[in-house]
Amino acid sequence: MIADVLENLDDSQWRAETLCRGWTVQHMAAHFVQPMMVGFGRFFLAALRYRGDTDRTVDHFTRRLARRPRPELIALLRAHAADRVNPPRVGPMGPFAETCLHLRDIARPLGLLADVPAAHWRILLEYLTSSTVAPALVRPGTLDGLRLVATDADWSHGDGAEVAGPMEAIGMAITGRTVAVHDLRGPGLGRLSAIADSNS
Repeated sequence: MIADVLENLDDSQWRAETLCRGWTVQHMAAHFVQPMMVGFGRFFLAALRYRGDTDRTVDHFTRRLARRPRPELIALLRAHAADRVNPPRVGPMGPFAETCLHLRDIARPLGLLADVPAAHWRILLEYLTSSTVAPALVRPGTLDGLRLVATDADWSHGDGAEVAGPMEAIGMAITGRTVAVHDLRGPGLGRLSAIADSNS
């Protein structure tokens, strides 16, 4: 699905900024294929160069891969769509989580309706609110004192001040996408906004 979205963008959209600071759509396409193109050993050696900073290491490989032509990146994405990977920092659920989140990181700034199925957001929210979620996706303490309630599905989590809205907006907001906070409501919104701001 993501390959189809990328393939249908025009040149200006391909160069447009995403919700991931400093990355264009082209960078995001490269990031999607990075786990399949960069093995653990290579990633580990590069991480040593960046003193263990995985964010800078990911950015390094993303920018290198982004030099490849657009058709090549899309072809790589299609060729490796079924690969199972366990990338550093986000773990085995990371690729699924990042597929959902990054698709909207691309689509929201461009005003596109492209999204994953509601069933995928439900699976993702169950993971993002679980005790096993990777800290790189939801920072510890983000959900403390909040009750999250989906308005487009029978789903809720937690106890405390309520934050309600579409599953997509909840998922984006709790992973630090401040723009998604505007699609939510409830007495817990101020707390979530402050947390999202600190995580962005």
